[in-house]
Order: sequence, then structure tokens, then C-alpha cells
Amino acid sequence: MSGPPRLSLAVQYAVAPTALPAAATLRRWVRAAVERDARVTLRFIGKREARTLNAVYRGKEYATNVLAFVYDEAERIEGDVVLCAPVLRQEARDQHKALADHCAHLVVHGMLHLQGYDHNTNRAARTMEARETAILAALGVPDPYAPATLARH
Repeated sequence: MSGPPRLSLAVQYAVAPTALPAAATLRRWVRAAVERDARVTLRFIGKREARTLNAVYRGKEYATNVLAFVYDEAERIEGDVVLCAPVLRQEARDQHKALADHCAHLVVHGMLHLQGYDHNTNRAARTMEARETAILAALGVPDPYAPATLARH
């Protein structure tokens, strides 16, 4: 019998980690979302880097909240989840929710993207959102898709 998926997680703070989750908390969230062995880097960045990455890789000229980069789609997940700290903070304020809850949502969201989930169609979005809300509920985080809490991504 095989155990839980193996996880190699690196956490990088390219911005001041003020009020951002600690590495141990991030590991708990990633572990809750990972479905198979994974080697992942979570990186918190500022608006300039987020805007550049979003422009280069998605053709969108704004700083987005989360980006996921898959490097290997083999049996083990290999990739990065990049979170823009200023955008996360602003969205949490605008949506009247705890920054930690918003971070948990976007860490889980990014991890699901690394595993092939997307929201490119209504059906795929429903599947991904159902998986997200189930994982977040198990972590004690409110449903991020409740009408007053929708986030841009």
C-alpha cells in the first residue's frame, strides 16, 4: 500500500513577508491539494514581477493574483505557483475576508492548475471550483465562490 504523495516544497518571499503565511502553513495547504508526488516552489512576488510574468506568459498587462507554471507533466508534478502579495492583500480587503483564507484559496487554486485542472469552460470551472471548495472546507476556509467573495484570476 502506498502512503500519501511525497512533497518537496520550496517557499520564496521576493517581497516582505508581512502578514503572509509561514512556510509550515503553506505546506499544510499544498499537502491538502496535492494528489500525487510533487516538487513545487511557492513564490510571493510584487506587482512589477507579477505584471511582467502575466504579460509574457498570458499576454495580459496587469498584475494578477496567482500564476501556475508546470514544468513536467509526468507522474510527479513539477512546477511553480507564483502569488502576487500586493494583489492578494488588496483583494482580501476588497472582499472583506481574512488574508490567510484568500492565500489558502489561491495556493489550492494554483496547485490544482499544476495538476491539470482549469476553468476554461463552464464544466471545467465547476469541477475545479468543487474540488477547491472541498479542500478549503477540510482546511476550515470558507467557500471563496460565495457571491460576495469572487476573486479575479
